[in-house]
Amino acid sequence: MKHYRILILAVVLVAIVAFFVGGVDDYLTLESIKALQTRFDQWFAASPWLVAGGFFLIYVLIAALSLPGATLLTLLGGALFGLGWGFLIISFASSIGATLAFLVSRILFRSAVEHRFARYLDTINKGIERDGALYLFSLRLVPLFPFFVINLVMGLTRLRTWVFYIASQIGMIPGTLVYVNAGQQLGELQSLGGVVSPSLLLSFALLGVFPLIARWVVDWLQRRKRYRGYAKPRHFDYDILVVGGGSAGLVTSYIASAVRARVALVESGAMGGDCLNTGCVPSKALIRAARAAQNIRDAEHLGVHAGEPRVDFGAVMGHVRRVIEEVAPHDSEERYTGLGVDVQRGTARLTSPWAVEVDGKQLTARHIVIATGATPKVPSIPGIEQIDVLTSENLWTLTEQPQRLVILGGGAIGCELGQSFARLGSQVTLVEGTGQLLGREDDEVGDLVTHRLVAEGVDVMTSTKAIAVSVEDGEKHLLVEKADGGQTHIPFDRLLVSVGRQANVTGLGLEELGVETRDNGTLEVNEQLQTKLPNIWACGDVVGPYQLTHAAAHQAWHAAVNALFGEFKRFKVDYRIMPAVTYLQPEVARVGLNEREATAQGLAYEVTRYEMAESDRAIAERATTGFVKILTVPGKDRILGATLVGENAGEWLAELTLAMKHNIGLNKLLGTIHPYPTLSEATKGAAGAWKNAHKPERVLDWLGRYFRWRRGG
Repeated sequence: MKHYRILILAVVLVAIVAFFVGGVDDYLTLESIKALQTRFDQWFAASPWLVAGGFFLIYVLIAALSLPGATLLTLLGGALFGLGWGFLIISFASSIGATLAFLVSRILFRSAVEHRFARYLDTINKGIERDGALYLFSLRLVPLFPFFVINLVMGLTRLRTWVFYIASQIGMIPGTLVYVNAGQQLGELQSLGGVVSPSLLLSFALLGVFPLIARWVVDWLQRRKRYRGYAKPRHFDYDILVVGGGSAGLVTSYIASAVRARVALVESGAMGGDCLNTGCVPSKALIRAARAAQNIRDAEHLGVHAGEPRVDFGAVMGHVRRVIEEVAPHDSEERYTGLGVDVQRGTARLTSPWAVEVDGKQLTARHIVIATGATPKVPSIPGIEQIDVLTSENLWTLTEQPQRLVILGGGAIGCELGQSFARLGSQVTLVEGTGQLLGREDDEVGDLVTHRLVAEGVDVMTSTKAIAVSVEDGEKHLLVEKADGGQTHIPFDRLLVSVGRQANVTGLGLEELGVETRDNGTLEVNEQLQTKLPNIWACGDVVGPYQLTHAAAHQAWHAAVNALFGEFKRFKVDYRIMPAVTYLQPEVARVGLNEREATAQGLAYEVTRYEMAESDRAIAERATTGFVKILTVPGKDRILGATLVGENAGEWLAELTLAMKHNIGLNKLLGTIHPYPTLSEATKGAAGAWKNAHKPERVLDWLGRYFRWRRGG
């Protein structure tokens, strides 16, 4: 097979070289054809089959070898043969040539590409197997890429050859007709006055309008296929129906109701979703209580001696519940009913693309938005079924403080809760499978967090894998294995799992409708948050990629606006400037790229640092742990990303987020007055460090000479 490929490759290369060296491309011009028009007409009249067959073979060869000139040949075919014969010859020649190019690509390159990019091609091939014919047909109708590129790329997939040929043959018919007709009109052009003839102007108009018409046809065909078997209601109960009353669902409902759309919101659980009831709000309340305890311990560094704090865990959890109760009215059914939203309490299941059944009641809507969120993952560890596992969802029901708490997972949630419970007096062991806490951050951030947690009494075990849970005589143990193969039993009272979250997609009827999920379980949507069914949208944790409340709100705006006004304008979701904060002490706040991500993307960057130990306010508050690190375009002050580690860093991250959003560089940040003394001055300090590193040395030398002259030196 290898020798066979070499032979084919050699033949292809020789043919390509002969094409250019022999000057064949010089003849593929309108001027050349017009010069030979009379002679060609004589040849064609004398031997029509021979001339037509020769043109056919030339066209096939050029298309098969992916040589330039196929589009011009199509125009020339119309000029030479007229609309009828030209269309017939070119339609079959182009399809056969494209199929040969497809096969050449498959024979020469597919095995090598599959070997190197197997994971990526597997996903592509699944889509090709499902919708390959329609996808290729769409590309043929509306050529987003040159046809020769489509031929070569499709050859790398598992698309069947006969499917490729038929889809190409049918899909290229409209375009071939338009181009051959235009070529015929050009061929009949006798003078400059003919340029403004109605037939030629119509041909040019068709060339311009055809892609728009073809795009509409493709969209219509796709909608027809996807909605096959479902009857669209003539009237709808609502303009938009939202499934899920968490952050994403509430924002979607708010925006839709604000523009006077009729909105229904379906929620089976507590309004406010995870953020209010089990996530952001309760965790920050717990973190605040734990910080208060730590402040008492640290007070002696300021000359205030209060001793070890006495923690009433029941009272702490009471504080957490009161905070939830105080925030709850913001997300309540009463508030949204007052805004005009029809809040339906019950379990939703989609029975058609436009219908949702809520506990037996049928509701219809022109658009449906899925915002069902996510739930914590619980790993399949042998023996784990013997215990009541804690997650970020049920943690808040605790009434007694666990004396020995083991936490699986060293991401943001695991680190935040690990530090908080240690500060409240629990003996905490934090187990992380990778080599670093906060694995998405730069190494130095993970190292700093580890050092701080260890200093506060947390036993941090990185590169450690949980093997099994055992219970003997009422004593619970977690068996873990370290990177070197050594195993250890960790005794515990409670086990808290924080190893990620999984999208809530089951039981909604989406699978029956053909709405697809990604490999990680989140719903598959396009850049406008549209699922495979164009009137069904999704946003928030059920989509990802960020499981953040403000990310959900950002997506919700796009879902609502695209659903309600998509006929006029749709907006792609922009994730480039997505801030995130890990609420440790010191806080870890970031926006844009860090060094890990910039390096992975192959981007060149400069790093500017400012240590919090240089901040007067940080020194005054004994909060000097941390730094500001800003990535910029080499030689320029444009910000690519920033990582802040410091006291309340999340509160002063917004300045850098705003700067990135509106293309404000470090020069302008340096020229902005910051109140003194504040922690946010660290941003200005970093801008000053960048400016100092880029000062114009030659200009400064001349200034030095100038001032020496002024002094009379």
